[in-house]
Amino acid sequence: MYQSRYRTHSSCSISVNYGGVVRSEGARVLTRGRKSTQRERLMAGVLAIVDREGYASANVSRIITEAGVSRPTFYEYFADKDDCFLATLSDVHKRLIARVRRAIDARPPELALQASLGAIVEFASAEPVRALFLTSRAMGAGPMALDARDDGIRQIEQIIDEAHALVSPTTPIPDVSPRILVGGVYRLLASRLRRGEPSLMRVIDDLSTWVASYARPAGRQRWQSLESTPAGSPPRGLGPGPLPAPSSLPARARGSSAEHLAANRRQRILYAAAQLAETKGYNATTIADVTRLAGVDGRAFYAAFADKQDAFMAVHELGVQQVMSATAAAFFTGASWPERMWAAGRALAGFLDDNPMIAHVGFVEAYAVGPGAVQRVEDSHVTFTIFLQEGYHHQPTRTPPSRLALEATITSIFEIVYLQARGGRQPRVSAMLGPMAFLALAPFMGAEAATRFIDRQARA
Repeated sequence: MYQSRYRTHSSCSISVNYGGVVRSEGARVLTRGRKSTQRERLMAGVLAIVDREGYASANVSRIITEAGVSRPTFYEYFADKDDCFLATLSDVHKRLIARVRRAIDARPPELALQASLGAIVEFASAEPVRALFLTSRAMGAGPMALDARDDGIRQIEQIIDEAHALVSPTTPIPDVSPRILVGGVYRLLASRLRRGEPSLMRVIDDLSTWVASYARPAGRQRWQSLESTPAGSPPRGLGPGPLPAPSSLPARARGSSAEHLAANRRQRILYAAAQLAETKGYNATTIADVTRLAGVDGRAFYAAFADKQDAFMAVHELGVQQVMSATAAAFFTGASWPERMWAAGRALAGFLDDNPMIAHVGFVEAYAVGPGAVQRVEDSHVTFTIFLQEGYHHQPTRTPPSRLALEATITSIFEIVYLQARGGRQPRVSAMLGPMAFLALAPFMGAEAATRFIDRQARA
């Protein structure tokens, strides 16, 4: 992979400043003192098109036009559009990982995680187009892009773990999985990059304080391995439970109105779309796939939805509503705030275990569905912080986490759910309740008190 030092020009991939955030404008990128290679120009073309118009618009014709190279030249370097996309994603991650290594080398090993997150924020501030490509655009480009995104995070985790291995058993280090926090910060930054927020660097101090709240002696680490935690049965009867598959109705079913028949067809379409999102993915699914599985014709589909994106947006919206319903109903059953958080976590995890299709659409495929679904995901980051805010009154003597830290907590919990949803046809989110509860409680209760509470709840 070529490493290039990009310089800004009016016709380059990184050029125009809006409100303090540099945006993509083109792909004829020049390196300092020499022309860019054709391979670099093609990768810059992918960056520019995806930044402006999204992954679906980055076909080979658009890429070669943006890069100013011929079609035969494209195929000298890449097999297809996805090959070029993945090479670009790999290049961006290599740039970031180099920053992470330098940042860790410059700090004591016990601060490796804080140094890494600081380097990620600095990268996003210095190269917002590439950072958004990595943290958000890659999430909508299919399984191979998700694999590449996750592999890059694992590489960062390995570098952090190597540094942590150098500290003494009594030295405090964050008792969390670096992979989860790095993935959570990716999500946190993605929303800010999409909005074009200036001054990203100001989040570094908040993130460092937040990470420090999870510190425990290196010799007594508990939660780095994401170990399975006995969660007990989630509260039943409060949330929606497993969503049943809708049955077909005869076209002239006795007593069925036209509205009833249309509603049934719509439910079958939604259920089929959710199934296909899990098995094929949004990008590979066609309307014909949906209608075939739902047992309806094209006229019924277009009577209910404008297009494929509209149908999948409806699936995503239904999932968000059901997840919030399950979580909120259980939250108010606890006697104290930590108990309410535990109950809410059990209900959330139980619902997602019962409804793997909803988990997959909501936490894996949402970025592929389009900007509307992405916005809904990012809005939910803030929505779910409502459950954390009571923690400010639970331990008033402790230094409270910042509002940004609450959002980082939620995005990190979402990263755990995402990894479970990607891990197989039957996620076991409930097995991750311990690490999720620790993420939520430790910034308010302290790491030791949070661990003792979780152990009591698991035994009970």
